[in-house]
Amino acid sequence: MKRVTTEDVAKIAGVSQSTVSRVLNDYPYIKKNTRDKVLAVINELGFTRDEIARSLVEKRTKSIGLILGSISNPFFAETAEVIIERAQELKYDVIVYNTGHKDENLEQAINLLIGKRVEGIILTSVSKNYTDKIKKLHDNGFPVLLYNSFLDIKDVNFIVMDNNKGARLAVQHLINLGHKKIAKISGPSKYLATYERTVGYKEELMENGYEIDEGLIFNSEFSYDKIYSFTKKLLKKKDRPTAIIAASDQMALAVLDAASNLNLKIPDDLSVVGFDNIRLSANEFIGLTTVSQQMDQMSLTALEKLIYLIENKETSSSSIQIFLKPELMVRKTTGPAPIQEEG
Repeated sequence: MKRVTTEDVAKIAGVSQSTVSRVLNDYPYIKKNTRDKVLAVINELGFTRDEIARSLVEKRTKSIGLILGSISNPFFAETAEVIIERAQELKYDVIVYNTGHKDENLEQAINLLIGKRVEGIILTSVSKNYTDKIKKLHDNGFPVLLYNSFLDIKDVNFIVMDNNKGARLAVQHLINLGHKKIAKISGPSKYLATYERTVGYKEELMENGYEIDEGLIFNSEFSYDKIYSFTKKLLKKKDRPTAIIAASDQMALAVLDAASNLNLKIPDDLSVVGFDNIRLSANEFIGLTTVSQQMDQMSLTALEKLIYLIENKETSSSSIQIFLKPELMVRKTTGPAPIQEEG
């Protein structure tokens, strides 16, 4: 089937090709009847713009890359939705890659996106192993911005919640409820955001006079099955924890599943706190107490700041480094610590 061209549209509409181009590019000084006539022919012929040809002429693709840690995690799915919808409003296309939290997939995603000539990249779940790669992109003037993630690089662009503060809020909330044995489900420490949550958890416990029990801390890969298994083993112990803080709401759901399997009541027998405040956490049947990352604000700001970097390459010099304030959302999964038998 022959592709419909602007020449075909112009011929049937009885206008010049340049007029068709002006209509396609929303040129303001076109008579309404001329614009309506061209748009009617475009609709009738099923014309679609040749974006590749246009990008070669304009030397712009109006596209950005979005690299996610795991699309199965509602945090990434929900933030991606916000980013994509806003990008469409701003006439940008978004190419999404899912790394599955694997460093080698992140490397491949970055290379493929640059090969597709995206004008900038938004990344999350970037491990310390890729500090040099991100620094090189930044030093070469390529617009790149991290969200829900950051690296120890002087000028890297990022927007992230104050993870240390968020963990401290969760711990203090449980201490105020009388909990003395509080476990922590985390992810690999190669991710600085995850690492900061563990640091905040430990610091708040120590400042309140509690000793750190490494046996209560899960620091491994993001695996629902492994978290479920670890939690069950932990909760089967006679001196089990009375509260668990999970590094994400998705992890908290695995904790709740494990507790349910052992017939433990929430929050009577066990209090659970998550991180993220995904939409499901507010469901009345779950009512998960969680630390909100202000996901919508984080996502919108990440996109708008990246586009600012893209469109102001020549004049933008200062780095974008934003820490959002965490907020504790107290719901049904936390309550007073149960009385445990001694010995």
